[in-house]
Amino acid sequence: MTDTAPRFPRRTALSLLGGAVVLAAAAPLRAHAREGHPTPARPGPAVAAREEHGPEGHGPHRSARVEALLARLTLDEKISLLHGATDPRPLGQAGYVPGVERLGIPSLRLADGPAGVRVTRHATALPAPVMLASAFDPDLARRYGRVIGREGRALGQDVLLSPMVNLIRTPYAGRNFETFSEDPLLTAHLVAAEIEGIQGEGLIATVKHFALNNQERDRMTVDVRVDERTLHETELRGFEAAVAAGAGAVMGAYNKVNGTYACENQALLTGVLRERWGFTGLVMTDWSAAHSTREALVAGLDLEMPDGTHFGAPLTSAVRDGGVPEAHVDRAVRRVLGVMDRFGLLDGTVPHRPDRDAAAGAAVAREVAEAGATLLRNTAGTLPLTPGGSVAVIGPTGARPLVSGGGSAHVVPEHADSPLDAVRARAARVTHALGEDVFGKPVPASALDPALDTEAQRVEAGRTWQYDGTLTVGATETWTLVLHYSGTPPLRPRVLLDGEELFPLRPGWDEYFTGGLLTHADDGLSVRRRTLTLTRGGHRLSVTARGGDTGSLFRLRRITEETRAQDVREAVRAARAARDVVLFAYEDAIEGQDRTSVALPGDQERLIEAVTAANPRTTVVLNTSSATSMPWLERTGAVLQMYYPGQEGAAATAAVLFGERDPGGRLTQTFPADDDHHPVAGDPRRYPGVDGTEHYTEGVHVGHRWYDAEGVRPLFPFGHGLSYTSFAYRDPRARWTADGLDVAFTVRNTGPREGVDVPQVYAGPSPDLPLAQPVRVLAGYRRLVLRAGEERRVTVRVERRTLSSWDPELHDWVLGTGPRTLWIGASSRDLRLRTRVRVGG
Repeated sequence: MTDTAPRFPRRTALSLLGGAVVLAAAAPLRAHAREGHPTPARPGPAVAAREEHGPEGHGPHRSARVEALLARLTLDEKISLLHGATDPRPLGQAGYVPGVERLGIPSLRLADGPAGVRVTRHATALPAPVMLASAFDPDLARRYGRVIGREGRALGQDVLLSPMVNLIRTPYAGRNFETFSEDPLLTAHLVAAEIEGIQGEGLIATVKHFALNNQERDRMTVDVRVDERTLHETELRGFEAAVAAGAGAVMGAYNKVNGTYACENQALLTGVLRERWGFTGLVMTDWSAAHSTREALVAGLDLEMPDGTHFGAPLTSAVRDGGVPEAHVDRAVRRVLGVMDRFGLLDGTVPHRPDRDAAAGAAVAREVAEAGATLLRNTAGTLPLTPGGSVAVIGPTGARPLVSGGGSAHVVPEHADSPLDAVRARAARVTHALGEDVFGKPVPASALDPALDTEAQRVEAGRTWQYDGTLTVGATETWTLVLHYSGTPPLRPRVLLDGEELFPLRPGWDEYFTGGLLTHADDGLSVRRRTLTLTRGGHRLSVTARGGDTGSLFRLRRITEETRAQDVREAVRAARAARDVVLFAYEDAIEGQDRTSVALPGDQERLIEAVTAANPRTTVVLNTSSATSMPWLERTGAVLQMYYPGQEGAAATAAVLFGERDPGGRLTQTFPADDDHHPVAGDPRRYPGVDGTEHYTEGVHVGHRWYDAEGVRPLFPFGHGLSYTSFAYRDPRARWTADGLDVAFTVRNTGPREGVDVPQVYAGPSPDLPLAQPVRVLAGYRRLVLRAGEERRVTVRVERRTLSSWDPELHDWVLGTGPRTLWIGASSRDLRLRTRVRVGG
């Protein structure tokens, strides 16, 4: 059956192969249904914006206020609205766009904010978005957005540079913790809800990074080659949902897409974003992601950040020289002003800025951390822990909370308690061992000639301090030299070993992207480390430090095989003396850098093996950004994935460990067994790319779909997560309606206590589509809280879009009709019920 009444008129469609624009076919090419764009039951923000302003913010629905302002702006004033500048009263935010005072156009302040508002003042440090996603709860995502929206407004911000919606494609990507999932459907639901929350408080949300910014390695230059179908069925679904939810802004990515930089890619910025989806907001660059003036402006870019390298003086000259029509400038200004008008910034009064509600923010932060806590393993009744027992807490993140990842996600919280303190409040006897000293131990005075105390060197203001000597090593071994220092990066001490500078300034913005754990010591000093093999004998050591205007302080420490072994021995002693062990393992992810392995960094695998051998009642708590391999898994009693749990993470972790809360999270990404068995393993064309080009040859088989298609067994599948109780499913029924499927089934809590369940519905391929399709796709889900013995009949809605595929010949969505198999289960591999239904009949 053919759908002959698409909800939007057929438009010119786009083929993104090579960035070419191709006319859509005038009639269906195959005997299957064509899927139109879904329309909400009531007009959403995006629909309302199109009705008010038209698809380009012009025509009969133009804003009279915007047009009146545009007519009065000089060319210089127009261009000043199209690029960032230096803030005369900075609040530590990422960017600033000056206003035009004479016309009452206010300035805009733009702040990072994937897990809270990133300024120099205190804000609520929420759990990482990947932990929010683990709750499988769009309503919680909406409330998460409300916290950020209110605080952004309260802290003087106008635009939030979030949420990030790029899919988790590789476990190595350094910003996986900043985004949601490997799955397009789950990502789309969560980003739409979060944007509604953010913008419901009056803060402009910016969905990013458009598009295919799925790695940090070579992110500034890599050319991502992707076919049209893969693009629409995977990465673009979240962005489309963000536009439908009314996102005010879109941020272009650093990378190229099919040979053209994303920030000047007309096929993306105009063809898909404006013409197909009807986006009426503004498009900005990522920071320093512009590469041209005319090409970018014509392609659909509106705002260059953080400065005017291309959209400042060069754009002014291009307009005056006739190289760029002023109409293109007007179009971009109209879009910027249109967004400001929509959010009430042009009516002559600044919208009310609320006060921060720190208590409400903290409550949501804790709720998210508890809801996203994902129990991966639990044997022999290891968890929950018994209150009043003896517990050994081991690991550096046991005593020092790992609140967030580094870079754009870093937030300054008012407080963040340690898990050690939270455990002490519940157990009768608690001991602690570092297990791994990540900040190093003092360099022995006997190893330096002339003698030097490397622990507390102070340099007076205006002075320069110099040391030249010899570092003697007793045997050839690996050292990690750890530098602690105060002051800004240019004042970092210069340390040379055998003539090589150990801690040079990093290029570009990378120098200022710091991690959540390893880059700052307990006393606030910045930290840099360098690992190298030192041969037996003497090595020339030179240190130069400057005091600057206010004086400075530095320390030089080391981590060696000897110090690591000492840390492990102390941890083993603590483990043997306790009934239970809670071992906190970490991975410190940061913007600008990818991981090199899914294994835990440092000496942590050896630590876990030694501790579990000493006490099998060991729970490993993972404060990691993404998937982790676990060669030590079978030796543990339990494994709890807590990601980066925010400022309330200690309380949430302890509440789950001691059974005060049921672990409510489920994996939003598949955990591979090792570095050799995941979607980009062993194929450098897929990751990190060859000769600057990367090919998404996995096609539509992203994440769990790849594991199913290739028959690869993961360590833990997508959707996996355990409860402290048990659940049973029965009696599946599915019914086709004009807008999708209703899938009903019964869930019963068969265990002894209240608990959280997240049943998931998966759909098999359509027999009527002559396209390669996934073995199954996530089609829907429901988060439930059931009392012991409670039974509930659940209906999960499967959207028409989820049952559709992108046809590269039609350049449009087509419904996958015919008999289709549906599975209901607790993960993508734990499929407990099966039924069939005819779609489109």
